[in-house]
Amino acid sequence: MKRSALFGAAVFAAALTTLTPAAAQAAAPTGDYVALGDSYAAGAGVPGQSAGLCLRSDHNYGHLVAAALGSTSYTDVTCSAAKINAMTSPQYDAFIRVNDPQLNAVNAGTKLVTLGIGGNDLGTSDLGIGEVIATCIAGAVVNPLGTPCHDHYGHGYWNWSDWAWEYGDDTLVDRIDAAAPQLADTLQRIHAKAPDAKVVVVGYPSVLPEDQWSCLGKQPVTVGDVAYLRTVLVKLNSMLADASAANNATYVDTMAPTRGHDVCSDDRWIEGALPGSPAVPFHPNAKGEQAMADAVLDALR
Repeated sequence: MKRSALFGAAVFAAALTTLTPAAAQAAAPTGDYVALGDSYAAGAGVPGQSAGLCLRSDHNYGHLVAAALGSTSYTDVTCSAAKINAMTSPQYDAFIRVNDPQLNAVNAGTKLVTLGIGGNDLGTSDLGIGEVIATCIAGAVVNPLGTPCHDHYGHGYWNWSDWAWEYGDDTLVDRIDAAAPQLADTLQRIHAKAPDAKVVVVGYPSVLPEDQWSCLGKQPVTVGDVAYLRTVLVKLNSMLADASAANNATYVDTMAPTRGHDVCSDDRWIEGALPGSPAVPFHPNAKGEQAMADAVLDALR
């Protein structure tokens, strides 16, 4: 997603076991591996950084998966701020071309593709999800006890019995629904270019906690909006899972295994507005990227 934003990440709440290269190779594709996606896939802000404005880390989950698999060839074209259309079109920041169409890296010899994308399609500007986060933070300044983010984007209602947002018309949900056919088209294009490849869609982790009250005073978003944004994140991951199932791809859930390490936790694998470890705000730190890699390896195993 955008280098200046996106929901954040977290990782396994339970103890994680990392596959050795030999064990991973025995159960997962080997050969050419191509990593596609946005800033969560790129590891924005995690040392060491390269690729200019794409903010690509050599410790993002793609690099970690490739190392564990002992891949004979690994190509990383992930880029911060990427939307789904960045798979087939060049990516620009203002007037600067920052990345070629990511699908250019996929070919008939590709054996494994990981794709982490969709979050930036929640925003209409180049900021992607950063636009949403900025809107929610700005609203909290003037309405700290309300739900300014939900009031701006959502037209659902608060179910007091279940203590959760119920969907009515919702701008962010509409954008998720609109992104679904674009993602399906992307997956079909990957299969057409690499018919022998294992295609893995990597979901977004538990950026926000299930208990919104645990965020009270910890992040510049209201408690009510934490609950609302968590619901949107669940909807986004559901769309990714459904599109994967319908288009011969494997969906990797990183939300359940990262529970308890959100931006409001005491043991953060996703950094908040003021990062305590190297990472772009609301993005995975090194532990978060490792956890996402472990989830991918577990799915391949």
